[in-house]
Amino acid sequence: MTSEGEFIRDLLNHKEKDKAFNKLLELYQERLYWHIRKLVITHENADDVLQNTFLRIYKSLPNFQQKSTLHTWMYRIAYNESLRFLEENKKKNHSSLDDVSHKYLNNLVDDAFFEGDEIQLKLQRILSELPEKERQIFQMKYYDDLKFREISDILEIKEGTLKSAYYNTVKHIEKNMLAVELFSKNKV
Repeated sequence: MTSEGEFIRDLLNHKEKDKAFNKLLELYQERLYWHIRKLVITHENADDVLQNTFLRIYKSLPNFQQKSTLHTWMYRIAYNESLRFLEENKKKNHSSLDDVSHKYLNNLVDDAFFEGDEIQLKLQRILSELPEKERQIFQMKYYDDLKFREISDILEIKEGTLKSAYYNTVKHIEKNMLAVELFSKNKV
């Protein structure tokens, strides 16, 4: 592949934009889908948010200032679109983000696209009970394998704070993995 600078020039070039954007979709669609899916939980919601994400990316390309990598910029857009989706659902249902997370966790069990086992469900249960920022930091590092610097750029949080939150979350997960119940009457 060409350098990122050349790729961005192609994305901004009126004649090359569509071809370059198709390449962008090919390269990032699956990664962004899974990043979004971890935030909104269900396949249907992730598909909707992914479509909105790529629309926003396409429309915003002329405004991309290259202060971060293209990859980080797109993750930031996907993250913001996911939060926007969750906020809209929160308003529609008059519930907190935590309530929305628990509702989506319930739906995950019945989701035909979920391929996880009991351990994955337990992990999702523990993650759903974490504060939103800690959950997002963990998911970006653990699942998306992003560098702390990239997560810092996406979430606009200091790198040292991220590292501390991530390692505290890992300890919390390790401590609670055996103790968590998959289905209690009040939680899921």
